[in-house]
Amino acid sequence: MASERVETVIAGNYKEMEREEGNSRSTRSKMSNLFWHGGSVYDAWFSCASNQAILYTYVAQVLLTLPYSFSQLGMLSGILFQLFYGLMGSWTAYLISVLYVEYRTRKEREKVDFRNHVIQWFEVLDGLLGKHWRNAGLVFNCTFLLFGSVIQLIACASNIYYINDNLDKRTWTYIFGACCATTVFIPSFHNYRIWSFLGLMMTTYTAWYLTIASLIHGQVEGVKHSGPTTMVLYFTGATNILYTFGGHAVTVEIMHAMWKPQKFKLIYLVATLYVLTLTLPSASAVYWAFGDLLLTHSNALSLLPRTRYRDTAVILMLIHQFITFGFACTPLYFVWEKLIRVHETKSVLKRASARLPVVIPIWFLAIIFPFFGPINSTVGSLLVSFTVYIIPALAHMITFSSASARENAVERPSFLGGWIGQFCMNIFVVVWVFIVGFGFGGWASMLNFIHQIDTFGLFTKCYQCPPHKA
Repeated sequence: MASERVETVIAGNYKEMEREEGNSRSTRSKMSNLFWHGGSVYDAWFSCASNQAILYTYVAQVLLTLPYSFSQLGMLSGILFQLFYGLMGSWTAYLISVLYVEYRTRKEREKVDFRNHVIQWFEVLDGLLGKHWRNAGLVFNCTFLLFGSVIQLIACASNIYYINDNLDKRTWTYIFGACCATTVFIPSFHNYRIWSFLGLMMTTYTAWYLTIASLIHGQVEGVKHSGPTTMVLYFTGATNILYTFGGHAVTVEIMHAMWKPQKFKLIYLVATLYVLTLTLPSASAVYWAFGDLLLTHSNALSLLPRTRYRDTAVILMLIHQFITFGFACTPLYFVWEKLIRVHETKSVLKRASARLPVVIPIWFLAIIFPFFGPINSTVGSLLVSFTVYIIPALAHMITFSSASARENAVERPSFLGGWIGQFCMNIFVVVWVFIVGFGFGGWASMLNFIHQIDTFGLFTKCYQCPPHKA
C-alpha cells in the first residue's frame, strides 16, 4: 500500500505535464522534446536512466584522477575504497530520496502545487526538521556545488592542454569559463536529459580508452608501486574516492525533474554498479602501467602518448564537463533565483540575466586554485562528507525518530531489519565519515592542498606543466 500511495502522490503533477506535451505531434516538436526536454515522457526507463547519467557526470573528471588516488592508496586499498564508498553513496542517496518523497507527499496533501517550483534539498530539510537544518543544508550544499563547478573549469583547462599546449592552463580557464557561462540559458534539469545520457557514453569511451591504452602501453621501465607511503597521501586518496561517489548532492533536483521519481532508488544502485565497471578497470590499469609516476601527474591523460584516440577522449571529456558544469551550477541558479524572487518567472532571458552573478566567483576561484586532483580530495573531506553523507543520515534518523512518524511514513523500510537496522546503518555512516572522511581526510587533504600552494603558488599559470611551459 505504501508504494501505491507514493506512485499516486508523486505522479500527480507529472501526469499533467505529460498531457501538455502530448498535444504536440509534429516532427519538429518531437525532435525538440528529444533534445531539449529529454525524450518522450512516456518512456519511464529512458527518463530515469538519463537522470542517472546526470547524477554520475561527476565521474567524468574524477575518472582521470582515480589512478592518482591509487598511487596514494595502493592497488588493494584503492579497489576496496571504491566498493565501500560506492555502496555507502547508494545508501545515502536512498535516504535523500525517502526524505524527498516524505516532504513532497506532506506538502501535496496540503494542496501545494510544485509545477512552477523546483524543490531543493534545503527546502526538504526545512519542511521536515526546521530552519536550523535548512540553513546547515543550504550552506554545505551550495558551497559543495560551487566548488564542484570550480573543479569542472579546472578539469577543462587541464584536459585541453594535452591537445593544445600553445596556451597555458590559466588562459584555457578564462576561455572555458566564458563558454560554461552560457549554461545560464538552460532552464532546468529536464533540458539536460538526453545530453547527460550522451555524456555517460562519452565517459564510457574514456574509461575504456584509459584501460586499453594502459595495457597496450605496458609498464614503464623501472615502474614502482610503493603506495601507500604516508598517512597524508593515504587519506588524501581515500577522500578523492569519497568525492567520486558523493555526486548525489543534486538528488532532490534530479528527482523533481524525473517523470517517475519513485524509480530513482533502484536506478541509482544500478548506476553505481555500472560506474564501478568503468572506474575499477581504468584506475587499476593506469596505476599498473605507471605506478608512482602518478604521484606527480594527477591527470591520467598526461602520461599516455598522444594519439587520435587520446585526443578523442579529451574532446569527449570537454563536452561532458560542460554538461557537468551546467548540472552542478543549476541548483545554485535556483537558489539565487529564489533569493532575488525571479524563480517562477517564465522569461528565459530574465532568468539567464539574473543567473550571471553566480558564474563569476566560480570563474575566479578556478583561476586562484588550479590544483587538479588535490582540490577534489579537499572538497570531498570538508564538504561532501557533510553534504551527502552525515546530514542525510542524521536527518533520516531524526525525521523518523517518533513512533507516529514511523507509523505514518510514506515509504517504510523493507530491508536491513526495518527501522532498527536502518538506524544502526545511519549511525555507522555518521561515525565513519566524520572520523575517517572529515577527520583524517580533512587533515590529510588540507596538508596536501597547502603543499600545492607552497610548491606552485596561487594563480599559477600552468599547474603540473613541463618546466619550460610553466
